[in-house]
Amino acid sequence: MELPGTSLSVFCLFILSAYLFFFINVLPLESASLLGNETDRIALLTFKDGISRDPLGALTSWNHTLHFCQWEGVTCGRRHQRVTVLDLSGNKLGGSISPAISNLTFLKEINLQENNLKGQIPQEIGRLFRLRYLNLSNNFFEGEIVANLTSCTHLQLIDLEYNKLTGKIPVELSTLSKLLRLNLGANDLTGTIPPSLGNLSSLINFYLVQNHLKGSIPDEIARIESLKSFQVSVNELSGTVPPSLYNHSSIVIIAVAENQLYGSIPPDIGLSLPNLIGLLLAANQFTGRFPMSISNASRLEKLELAQNYFHGPVSENLGSLKNLVKLSLWVGSLNNLGELDISWNKLSGEIPSTLANCKSLIRLILEGNSFQGTIHPFLNTSTAIEVLDLSSNNFSGNIPKYLEGFQFLQYINLSFNSLEGEVPKQGIFRNASAISVIGNHNLCGGMPEMKLPACPALANEKRRKSFVSRVIIPIISSVLCLVCLLCVIAALCWTRKSRRKPSSTSSKEGQYLQVSYLDLFKATDGFSLANLIGVGSYGSVYKGILGRDENVVAVKVLNLQLRRASKSFLDECEALRNIRHRNLIKILTSCSSIDFEGNDFKALVFEFMPNGSLEKWLPPKVDGNHQLRSLNFSKRLNITIDIASAVEYLHHHCDIPITHCDIKPSNILLDEDMNAHLGDFGLARFLPRIIGNSEDRSSKIRLKGTIGYIAPEYGTGGNVSMAGDVYSYGILLLEIFTGKSPTGDTFKDGLSLRKFVELAFPEQVMGIIDPLLLLEDEEVSATNNDRDKKRRLQECLVSLVRIGIVCSTESPRERLEMVDVAKEMNEIRERYLGVGIHKERQNRGLILGEGSSYLGNY
Repeated sequence: MELPGTSLSVFCLFILSAYLFFFINVLPLESASLLGNETDRIALLTFKDGISRDPLGALTSWNHTLHFCQWEGVTCGRRHQRVTVLDLSGNKLGGSISPAISNLTFLKEINLQENNLKGQIPQEIGRLFRLRYLNLSNNFFEGEIVANLTSCTHLQLIDLEYNKLTGKIPVELSTLSKLLRLNLGANDLTGTIPPSLGNLSSLINFYLVQNHLKGSIPDEIARIESLKSFQVSVNELSGTVPPSLYNHSSIVIIAVAENQLYGSIPPDIGLSLPNLIGLLLAANQFTGRFPMSISNASRLEKLELAQNYFHGPVSENLGSLKNLVKLSLWVGSLNNLGELDISWNKLSGEIPSTLANCKSLIRLILEGNSFQGTIHPFLNTSTAIEVLDLSSNNFSGNIPKYLEGFQFLQYINLSFNSLEGEVPKQGIFRNASAISVIGNHNLCGGMPEMKLPACPALANEKRRKSFVSRVIIPIISSVLCLVCLLCVIAALCWTRKSRRKPSSTSSKEGQYLQVSYLDLFKATDGFSLANLIGVGSYGSVYKGILGRDENVVAVKVLNLQLRRASKSFLDECEALRNIRHRNLIKILTSCSSIDFEGNDFKALVFEFMPNGSLEKWLPPKVDGNHQLRSLNFSKRLNITIDIASAVEYLHHHCDIPITHCDIKPSNILLDEDMNAHLGDFGLARFLPRIIGNSEDRSSKIRLKGTIGYIAPEYGTGGNVSMAGDVYSYGILLLEIFTGKSPTGDTFKDGLSLRKFVELAFPEQVMGIIDPLLLLEDEEVSATNNDRDKKRRLQECLVSLVRIGIVCSTESPRERLEMVDVAKEMNEIRERYLGVGIHKERQNRGLILGEGSSYLGNY
């Protein structure tokens, strides 16, 4: 029997229980989640406050209009909407890391590599107990490594490479049992390698290259079973390499070059390490026989054994290592080998003739060994060689005559051998400063600067010439006198012609001048700052006085310490080698050699442009006489036409179309007549090589260019194209006639030079034109009362701005082609000069708008 009201009581009790459960359990969790979200947002904004520079606008989305999970570089978890990843790599951010980053307690990944951050790494990072990935490489952090990172027990990667960190490696790092990669390279760390790091049982990559570490390599490190890469090159380590490291079953890279290590290499290293990819032992004190078994390491890509004390024969089977890309000793049939340096070892015998297969060999350095025999004829096929050093060996016989024909040879050293006979006189042997033959006591002849004794055959030749001069010549002279009397008229004509000034040249027509490092060193007064005329992305440009003719030149010296500088040199040489146009900078020669300290040296020599770059004229400058130095309308128009003509040539009239990829004022040089020449082809690309290869992603991702001038599609990985150059030209055009730089302080918060001009077009165009041009306009009207010329000037300015807008439109398909741009620019000049005023076209096409859907609204 059911009691009255019992069902109601039970129901009420159930409702009450549900409310109590919600308030006690659910509501606190929800409140905690909301509180955590606010904590993350505040922490991110505090992090942003520590950033002083954001040139690429990476943090512009960090505002109150978006949820912080939608901010650039921020990733949140799905469950609690808490920050799990902070990735702002490659944004050139300046400033420091705020300690408030520790409040992002759900963080698993921090990636701030390739920025300009400085200061110390906050100790508070050690509180992020969920952290698995920490990458702060390629910045300017200083101070010691954070020791309390050991609290981040889940860490799998620590990458602090390329900073300014000091102090010792914290022994506490040995407790990070899940660590897979430890990268502390390229810092200023001191002390020893802690043996306790051998406790990192999961470690795969151990990278401490380029520090100041001393002491020995601990045996404990070699006991890490998972270890695959051990790299400690460029330190001050001493002692021997642990034998167990050579016999490690998993290791594929051993890099200990440029230390003070000694000992020998196990003779079975190629058998015990068949999966070896890199063995870098150069610049140490290793001894013993060359490890013949190394040829069994079929996956080997890098082998560096130079500058040690190895002896004995080298395996003839090295040529079977098909994956080898760098070899520092001598070699077999390596077709793509560019440099071979096996200097200062104890290698003997003759140079193997298999080197004849190395068609790409540029530098051959065999200095300081015991090679013998003649200079082998196989070198006759190595015509690409630029540096040849066979000094301090036991070579004998004559210096081969075929070396005279090596047009790329910049330096040759044959000193301290047993060579004999006559020294050649042609080719590189004409430049005494580029060769060395001292220490060969049986050599003779050569250029007078060598101060070698005359060859016996040459002495007999002198005696024969003496007899001819004393007996034969007087008889012949008498006969010739009679002939000369009959040729007086012809002689007078010839004398008249001979009075004309002959043109002087330093090289044969169609051939590049050959110069050495010493030539350029003298020409620039030791590359002095007084002769420095410019600094670019990959090097510096100096003014120089070159050769006996004292030609004024510009010498661009590549900074080979910069990544991609060597590639930039090769790209620029390739682009300039076969192009000829009056508005392209003229290359006189190139130099790929070594400096006085034995370092690689690469330079390009150009025709000197006395009026410098266009960048120095925009905006107007005051010269040394306190006179305003500016460009009038005519000069600006001519410069833009010159560049349009140059780019049209590159795009449409070369055998292989070329894109310049870096059109900007600093790359436009002005000669003494203010004619413009486009220069700096370090980023130039041959279109078929890129467009025809869909796998070549580097052409998209690694393309640099210059902020403000680079086409927007390049920033998102778009293909290199002619349209990219057209965009840069359009921005250049707008800059020249408005006098405003696209990277100026005026343009921020989403406003660009193009948008600034577009907002004023067409009615308010004269309001954005460079005031100096308008001042010139007023002077024309005041002095000449030439209203028609004033009207033409204003019409031309409107047309020029219109071209600039169309060329720099965001969509590549809507931009003009340079062949049309060049044609329209020339027509604008004709209209301004009053040439063909009545020759109006029925259809103005892309300039006056009727043929363009984009300009139809104007």
